[in-house]
Amino acid sequence: MNKLKFLIIVVFFIQANTVIGQVTLPKLISDGMVLQRDVKLPIWGWASPNEKIVVSFNRRTYRTKASLEGNWSIKLPKMKAGGPYTIKISGKNKVEVKDVLIGDVWLCSGQSNMEHQLFRHDNIYANEIANANYPEIRHFKIPRTNSISGPTKDLVGGEWLKAVGEEVRPFSVVTYFFAKKIYEKFHIPIGLVNSSIGGTPIEAWIPKEGYKNFPDMLKIIEENKDTAFVNSLKRKPSNNTSAPKKLDKGLAGEKPWYDISFTPKKWRTINIPGYWEDQGVKDLNGIVWYRREIDIPQSMVGKEARVFLGRIVDADELYINGEKVGNTTYQYPQRRYTLPASTLKLGKNIFVIRVTNKSGKGGFVPDKPYYVFTENDTIDLKGYWKYKVGKVFHPRSKSSSSKKDVKKQRTIRPQREPNSLYNAMIAPFIQYPIKGTIWYQGESNAGQPEKYKGYTHALISGLREVFNNPEMPFIYAQLPNFMDVSYSPRESGWAEFRNAQFQALSYPNTAMTVNIDLGEWNDIHPDNKKDVGERMALAGLKLAYNQDIVYSGPLYKGYEIEGDKMIISFEHLGSGLIAIDGEVLSEFAIAGKDKNFVWADAKIEGDKVIVSSEEVPNPKYVRYAWADNPDNPNLFNKEGLPASPFQTE
Repeated sequence: MNKLKFLIIVVFFIQANTVIGQVTLPKLISDGMVLQRDVKLPIWGWASPNEKIVVSFNRRTYRTKASLEGNWSIKLPKMKAGGPYTIKISGKNKVEVKDVLIGDVWLCSGQSNMEHQLFRHDNIYANEIANANYPEIRHFKIPRTNSISGPTKDLVGGEWLKAVGEEVRPFSVVTYFFAKKIYEKFHIPIGLVNSSIGGTPIEAWIPKEGYKNFPDMLKIIEENKDTAFVNSLKRKPSNNTSAPKKLDKGLAGEKPWYDISFTPKKWRTINIPGYWEDQGVKDLNGIVWYRREIDIPQSMVGKEARVFLGRIVDADELYINGEKVGNTTYQYPQRRYTLPASTLKLGKNIFVIRVTNKSGKGGFVPDKPYYVFTENDTIDLKGYWKYKVGKVFHPRSKSSSSKKDVKKQRTIRPQREPNSLYNAMIAPFIQYPIKGTIWYQGESNAGQPEKYKGYTHALISGLREVFNNPEMPFIYAQLPNFMDVSYSPRESGWAEFRNAQFQALSYPNTAMTVNIDLGEWNDIHPDNKKDVGERMALAGLKLAYNQDIVYSGPLYKGYEIEGDKMIISFEHLGSGLIAIDGEVLSEFAIAGKDKNFVWADAKIEGDKVIVSSEEVPNPKYVRYAWADNPDNPNLFNKEGLPASPFQTE
C-alpha cells in the first residue's frame, strides 16, 4: 500500500470517528423546551460506543456511558415547576440546552382542526396575536412525516416557540387557548408537543401496542415491515397507450387568459359566491376561469392590501393585473391573500381566478367573505363575474376486465397506514413524560362510526402503555355541526359518528368536549377554535389538576317510559338544565317501535327532560340533535356547556 492511500484511509477513519463521537440530542431536547414537573427527567441521545457522558444541571453533575450501539440516557431528579435552566452535556464534544422550563407537557394530536395555526385565523384572533405575552407557554410543532416500517429514532425537525408576539402565529389555535386557560389558573409553564396532520385517520396514530385486539391491523403492520412487499404494492403498470392529455385552453393559447392584454370573447356570466353546478353548468369537473374588472380608488393605491376569497372547491390561482398573487391547492383553507403595495393600480384592475375542481360541486362556497381591502377601504367582490371553461376532466373509462379475473390488492398510502404516523411523530419521544393528551380528530373517519369507538380505545390504551402512564388523562373533541342544516328528523352519518365518540367515554379518565354549537355549515375548519380549546382546558382542570369544577355539558344517562312520555336523565347537570336561548327545547325527536322519528315536545322538569308527541302514543326511542348540522341544539347546563347529541338504545 503506497503512502498516499495509507494517508487517505487514516484521514477517513479520523473523520468517521469524529462524526460518530459527536454527542447528539433528540430534536425535542432543544433550546426552550419544557420538561414535565414532579417526575424523573429523562435526557437521552447518541454518542460513540462506550463514550463517557457528563450531564450538568441545576448545580449538580450526573455521569453515564453510551452503550455499544451508541445510545445513552440518564434520569435527572424530580423537580417542581420553574426555570429557566441550562443543561450541559459533554462527551467528546459539548452541547448546551438553554432556556429550559419545568412545568406540564401535553401531547396534542389529531388532524387538521388540531393542526390549524393562529395565522390561518388571524382575522378573528388578531387581538390575541397582537397581545400574546406568555413566554412560559411553549409550542413544538412536529414536521409532517411517516414511517410504515416501524418506529423511528428521532423526529425530522421542529423547534420550541414561545407564545409571545409574532412567534405565537404558528401555534395551533386549539392548543394555544387550551394552554392559556390553564396557565392563567396556575402560572405554571406549559409545553405543547403538537403532533397532528390534516386529513389523517385515527388508525395511523395508534401505537402497535394498542392494536392487541385487532389482528387484521397487526397483520398489515407486519406486512408493511417487508420492503419488497411494500414496493410491489407501490408499483404501477406502465401504460403507453393512453391518449395525450388535453391542455387547459386558458394556458395553451397565444396569450394566457390572465394576461391583461387578453380580450375575452363569448364568456358567460356567473355569480360569486356559488357553485357552477347550481348556476346552469351541469356535471362539470374541470378548470373554470373567472374574470372581472375591479375599480380601485386612489385611497387604496400604493398600500398593502388583502384579498379574502372565502373558500373555493377545490384549488385556485389568483391573478391581479397579469401577476399571480396567491394560490391554494385544496378546498379546505380559507383564501386570504396578502397583496404587496405595488399590486393595485388606480382605476381598472383585472382580477382573474383559475378554479380547478375534480369531483362534486365546483366553485365558491356561499356565506363566506369575498372582498379586497386596505386598512380603511373595502371593495366587495361578490356579484357577477365572467367565466369560461378551460378544461373538462372526463371520467376514467372502466376496465374491461371481469371483476372475477382481478384479484383485489390493497394499496399503500403511507399517511393512512395503521401505526405510520405514530411511528414517526410520537414514538421517537415516548420516554419524554407528559401530563396528558388532547385529541381532535374524526373527520377522516366519519364514514365508519361502527369502528371508531374501538379505535379510540386502542389509541388511549396504546398511548398510556408506551408512555408508561396507565391513568394518563385523555381529552378529546366531539365533532361540531357541519354541512346542510336539517329541518326534519332523518338519519345522519355525523350524528352516528358523534354517538361513537360519546360511547368512548366508557374508558376511564377520559373527557369529551361537546362542540355541537361551534361549527359552520360550509366549513370543516370553523373559526371558533377558542371555545374548543377552553372547553378542553376545563376538562384538563378536572382530570389532570383535580379542580372541583363543572367541566362538561349534560350527557345522556338513561330513560324511563311513562305512558306516552319518555323521561330522559342526564349526568353532568352542573347547576341545572336550561334552554340556552330562553326558548322551548328544540331538536328532540321521538319514535315508536317503527323508528319513524317525528319532532317532539320537550320540556325540562327538574334534572330531567320530558319528551312526547301526539303522533307517537307508544314511544320507544328519543333522539336529540341527531343531524349533521342540527338547527338549534339549545339544551345546556347553567354553566353554559352544551348537551351532547344522543339517541336512546
